[in-house]
Amino acid sequence: MPPDVLADRLKSGLLSFPVTHFDDALEFDEARYREHLAWQSGFDVAGLFAAGGTGEVFSLTPAEVDRVVRVAVDEVAGAVPVVAPATGGTASSAAQARAAQEAGASGVLLFPPYLTEAGPRGLVEHITAVCRATDLGVVVYSRANAVLSDAVVAEAADRNPNLIGLKDGVGDIERMTRTYARVGDRLVHIGGLPTAETSALPLLQLGVSTYSSALFNFLPEFALEFYAAVRAQDRTAVYRMLADFVIPYLDIRDRERGYAVSIVKAGLTAAGRDGGRVRPPLSDLTADELAELTALVGKVA
Repeated sequence: MPPDVLADRLKSGLLSFPVTHFDDALEFDEARYREHLAWQSGFDVAGLFAAGGTGEVFSLTPAEVDRVVRVAVDEVAGAVPVVAPATGGTASSAAQARAAQEAGASGVLLFPPYLTEAGPRGLVEHITAVCRATDLGVVVYSRANAVLSDAVVAEAADRNPNLIGLKDGVGDIERMTRTYARVGDRLVHIGGLPTAETSALPLLQLGVSTYSSALFNFLPEFALEFYAAVRAQDRTAVYRMLADFVIPYLDIRDRERGYAVSIVKAGLTAAGRDGGRVRPPLSDLTADELAELTALVGKVA
């Protein structure tokens, strides 16, 4: 998929970040993953980000990332664009970008470089190296040790025609305002905060036209209804859904670090679709928390 076509597709609707299923031995469970993708791709979503943050990319080996991406591409069979991850240092990220193209993915989500901090020049070079490793469209994820200033984003966009998007995982209003004022619609601006529904309405005013919905994993109809309300700027509907489900959900999510991913798999289980366990270093919800979540999901499912 040409980068400009992918950009238009991603900004046209809600984005899915599916979990990666594991069996009881915490090995990749291809059958359950395929079943999940088939279900997810049957709804009206604009892109499917395989092995993303919600998909526990940080707990997958490079070989597993490649397998997960290839399974996703095969399973959705062009029904939804598949965006693959690029993680680790610059050389590893570039290698994963090349592997994504070979696997038939439609684009690449570039995560922050592993462990080390970097200055603006280094971050521009990191983004550029990955963009030049592939013909695919690249979305760069601003968070953690790679929080991108407006100047970095602008320079990276100028140097790399196939840099098509910026996913923000920080929520710094001034930084986002500066960035949109500088690059405008040259990039697709994607909301990437945990449980992105919480900030979706106010960030719409900053040019963030879409976001990564973890809730779509287990409540796709609710997630799409919420997205439609955001796009229509229906404040009454948005805040009703926040009060009825999202905020009580956040109360469970915030009880332990890493629960932003764990609660999504638990949500699948609560919805009767068996999300399974997370891999260490994440921890699963307790039995009491799962029961609480199941009751909450039952109110909106």
